[in-house]
Formats: sequence, structure tokens, C-alpha cells
Amino acid sequence: MTAEDPEPPVRGETPGYSCRDEGLDRFVGRQASQEVGAELLSLSGARTLRWLPKGTITTMEYRADRLKVWLDSQNSIERVNCG
Repeated sequence: MTAEDPEPPVRGETPGYSCRDEGLDRFVGRQASQEVGAELLSLSGARTLRWLPKGTITTMEYRADRLKVWLDSQNSIERVNCG
């Protein structure tokens, strides 16, 4: 690798994005919507948002640039966390 070669990407990260979930618990109880999703992305600094409806099976894969939003059966937010 030479000085001109870019650094290889790190799996699970998007350069310039790092999720922070502090203070996002205030969204618990709100209905999921495109507007709420945009606000969550903006406040968290995450690159991607993953809606997780009730009963969704997820993998243990961690992404430093992703915000996960867990929903109840009524499409209300139950919890929000990075990963």
C-alpha cells in the first residue's frame, strides 16, 4: 500500500458517521414515521436507521454507524440504540 492508496474501509463503519444514542429515549412512545426517523438520524449522527417491528429477528452484527429503533405491535417506539 502506498501513500496515495486510500485506507481500506473498516467493516461496519462509514467514515464520518458515528452513532450516539444518549438522550434518544425521549422518542419512546412516539409513532414511527419518516419524519421521526429523519430526526433520529440527525440527532444520533448515525448513517443508517433500522426499524425493527415487533417479532423481528436480528443478527449480532454491530455497526458503529447504525441506529436501531425497536417498535411495538402498534408501531410505537419501544427503545432506541446504536448498533
